[in-house]
Amino acid sequence: MAEEGSSEEYMEIVSNAEFLDGSVIFHLVRDSVGFVLYMHQQIPSVLQDMTLEFDTLCTEFKELELDLTQSEVKKVSVRRKHISRMREIKREIKRVEKLMNTVSSLQTALQLMVREIPNVQKVMLVLGGSPIRPRYVYELFFSHGEVVSSGSGDFSKSKAAEMLSRKAIRALISKDAGSSSYPGPTKLFLLVKAPSSFNLPQHFLPKRDFRYSKKIVPFRLRFKCRTRVGEMDSLHHASQTRNSTCLKDAISNDFIWFQCRHVIKGLALEGREEE
Repeated sequence: MAEEGSSEEYMEIVSNAEFLDGSVIFHLVRDSVGFVLYMHQQIPSVLQDMTLEFDTLCTEFKELELDLTQSEVKKVSVRRKHISRMREIKREIKRVEKLMNTVSSLQTALQLMVREIPNVQKVMLVLGGSPIRPRYVYELFFSHGEVVSSGSGDFSKSKAAEMLSRKAIRALISKDAGSSSYPGPTKLFLLVKAPSSFNLPQHFLPKRDFRYSKKIVPFRLRFKCRTRVGEMDSLHHASQTRNSTCLKDAISNDFIWFQCRHVIKGLALEGREEE
């Protein structure tokens, strides 16, 4: 399996910001997960819409349930209508509940990850039956610029995160990502390259010798920060050249793969044409 490789192997996405903080990384990975699931026909609509629809259904069900218990005097026809609607909502909630709960758990894991690792280097999204035998692989590499922590833990979406997510999705679409898909539900696995001392056992398991099939050609994105002046570009380039060997050694020796415990299984979508 190829590692980071040269910049030519990646589609570069440049940010005007001086650094990529934990919140930006969180939203880039989350939006990439949503893109992969939707474009490969694992969810019926974009993840943001699904989350909103699911929350709305849960709220409506509680309101109908409360209305039935509190209303002693109500027409039989109205009660039947309420009960029928509650059954419909319950079926839909049951259909997507496991997926939405897994997405929520994965988001929690991502937030904890970026708090623990302020300079996340690489995240991999693997779609298929297992991580070592994938159908599609998406690699996200981050060149942070100035390294900073996620601060107060505010994960509201900034303009920088919104812009980078849009650029990333446009770049993937331009490379035909998601143009062909497995006709049926499959699994999405998330892995992160982190220091071997990284310790979140409730969310991530170490996979030191992880490799996937060499037959798979991954989609690769590199997120970079734009420096303020040309002199800083030159200095950064010189530093990278001087320390490239040491950096590669440090990555290979001290950084290993960790697999997220929360695996998202796609839905069996009705009415979607098989490719």
